Amino acid sequence: MSPEPLRIAIVGHTNAGKTSLLRTLTRNVDFGEVSDRPGTTRHAEAIDLRLDGRVAVRFIDTPGLEDSVALLDYLQQLPGESRPAKVRAFLAGPEARASFEQEAKVLRALMDEADAAMLVIDTREPVLPKFRAEIEALTWCAKPVMPVLNFMRYVNSRSAEWHQALLESGLHARVEFDAVAPFNGSEHQLYSDLATLLPARRQQLAGIVDALAQQARERRLAACRVIASTLIDVAAMRRALPAEEFADEARQKAFVRAFQDDVRRHARHATDELLAVFAFRATDAELAELPQLAGRWEDDLFNPELLKAAGKRLGLGAMIGAGLGAVADVAMAGLSLGAATTLGATIGGAASGGWRPLWRKLENRLNGVQELTVEDPVLLLLVDHLLDLARALEQRGHAAVARLQVDDAHVDDGLQNVVRALSQARGHPDWERGHGHKGGSHADREALVRQLEERFAAGSGWTQI
Repeated sequence: MSPEPLRIAIVGHTNAGKTSLLRTLTRNVDFGEVSDRPGTTRHAEAIDLRLDGRVAVRFIDTPGLEDSVALLDYLQQLPGESRPAKVRAFLAGPEARASFEQEAKVLRALMDEADAAMLVIDTREPVLPKFRAEIEALTWCAKPVMPVLNFMRYVNSRSAEWHQALLESGLHARVEFDAVAPFNGSEHQLYSDLATLLPARRQQLAGIVDALAQQARERRLAACRVIASTLIDVAAMRRALPAEEFADEARQKAFVRAFQDDVRRHARHATDELLAVFAFRATDAELAELPQLAGRWEDDLFNPELLKAAGKRLGLGAMIGAGLGAVADVAMAGLSLGAATTLGATIGGAASGGWRPLWRKLENRLNGVQELTVEDPVLLLLVDHLLDLARALEQRGHAAVARLQVDDAHVDDGLQNVVRALSQARGHPDWERGHGHKGGSHADREALVRQLEERFAAGSGWTQI
């Protein structure tokens, strides 16, 4: 028989970040309302963390404590042999439905519905008397209280003052947790520390930690699979146009533009899939919003200068061209339909694709057909961007309201072997999903997806799970 769900009241001062914490812990970006306005949460509201199909933790989001100093004074005047008895007297009295209505909702949730409380503290605030009064009033409920120090990443955080204040209040177990950008391992630490306050639930909490770690591993593998499959789609891309149409400048430009748009379509679809893997909304990040791609995805992903630099890292030499791969006359006397500067990349791209694509190019050339494929440097840039996005999403809290920003970085030279592995896909245009192909129905394609997925998951740049 499964144990009863752990019940945790989320308490604290107005705007301390209680709802934000819950969004991140439950990975639910739509729970409650996150706002800078005071008193956004007015009623206690439950939200469940489900693991393996069952409710593991039931969180209770409570209103903010607004007048804790007056509340504590009032509680001290009430009859009762113990502090919990005074709280009961307060909850049964008229003031619980009048002056202290909000505070009563918090104390009632803690007394009657919760096994313990997480006290969310905005560490940017000074340690004022009202906060000390909040802590004391909560301890009167005789339930374990674990402080959660929020907004620790801010430069104006007063974390040292808060650590000292908590020690003075007798609260020795506490955890640092940023709801917008959680620290590495902070979720694990949160439940582990809670086990010290709830020894009877220690085994249950350990199971929650293990299940969350397993979910994190599964999300990472799913993200790596999305990236691997997208790269295969792009590497397998092949578009053909009769020579007489390709010779028409206007039609050639339109053909090239449509080809580039198809590459972007694959990248945008991967972005949407990555957001879904990490339980974010489709509007929470866009490739065009990332500094690495701002002004680059539209202009620079196919920019010759960027591709020259990437080409050097791949050993293709400096002359790479405009991001479009070997055209069909690669084997015809060393001539190219493109500019002479594309010749080095044309030959390099054909060689990396093996003899089969080279033979197809020659056959197409004899039939008067011209082809476009994606060059290796484009793949190098794309895999770097998508991996950066996935890593950033893994560390993003679900309370974040601004669109994701990822620090710009140079292309990872260690991805060269990944690009080389994609040469297999160049001989299989039917591996591209969409564009009239199923893409995922080939055993060899699936084997390459798994190979790349494992390589990405084991690569550097990820945090420890």
